Amino acid sequence: MSKRLGAFLGATALTLIAGMGMAQAQTQKHILRMNHVHSPVEAYHSAFQEWAKRVEERTNGGLKIEVFHSAQLGNEEDIIEQIRQGANIGQNTDAARLGNYVREIAVLNGPYFVETLDEAFALSKLDTVKKWKTELADKHGLQVVCFDFVQGKRHVFANKPVRNPGELSGLRIRTPPAPIWQESVRAIGAAPTAMSFGDIYPGLQQRAVDGAELTYANIRPGNLQEVVRNVSETGHILLINFEVVSATWFKKLPADYQTALVEECSAAGQKVSKVLADAAESEKAALVKGGMKVTENVDMEAFRKAGDAAYQALGLTDVRAAIYKEMGR
Repeated sequence: MSKRLGAFLGATALTLIAGMGMAQAQTQKHILRMNHVHSPVEAYHSAFQEWAKRVEERTNGGLKIEVFHSAQLGNEEDIIEQIRQGANIGQNTDAARLGNYVREIAVLNGPYFVETLDEAFALSKLDTVKKWKTELADKHGLQVVCFDFVQGKRHVFANKPVRNPGELSGLRIRTPPAPIWQESVRAIGAAPTAMSFGDIYPGLQQRAVDGAELTYANIRPGNLQEVVRNVSETGHILLINFEVVSATWFKKLPADYQTALVEECSAAGQKVSKVLADAAESEKAALVKGGMKVTENVDMEAFRKAGDAAYQALGLTDVRAAIYKEMGR
């Protein structure tokens, strides 16, 4: 009798301990530290905060996103390497930088690759793009949460008018440090100069660069209108941003947390992308009112044709054709 009682009590204790373990697992708090380069007054920062709020609500506080603006956690390249090592950090990045790991994905950052939000949002549904995302996660530790954050079309901001690729000759134009960025700017006629986002203002001020290629929304938050006075609407890249986290960290999340993280990322991204698209003209108007000159008569056909050289230089011409075929273009 005593042996049976002892066995019963032992089994009961084990059941209670197991139950406590499950309860602890269910109530475990997960934290993602989300890093981005934008200022706290930019729309992207508000969108990341909205993403964080919705995820925290959907997980009843189980998954919290802490948003860090202005590259407070470090520069993009260093953060991506920390993510690959399993750190609970997220980074707003682009296909150009991810192309350092999966070469073909850089094509999404190429000149004049897509030109509408609908085209950009549809890319994630393509089988080829899904394959690249899987490779990023399985081979390189980078989990793409979503890439529905579209900053808008990038133009050439410099202190002289630029109407065709020939007028960019000799101009040092700031780009992020990734091959597709470098080749895209070189293809349209300029001399690409790699520089972090935070160094653009002093770079322009000290004449280390002659200009930068950015969206209208990037200018006033960084007070760049103080050091650059002309914009030529080349629209050479519709910049699609990726939100990436550690694949190791992501796989440890409960399935419903993963779903919440992905779905709310996509929702926040598409919402802010439309806001930025609608606000482009008002940002332009504000810059013009403040003294910015807009170069008219930009030869878009010449720029589009010149942009092809970037795909050729990086061996991405066939990759682009394959994606276009999958898109039905």
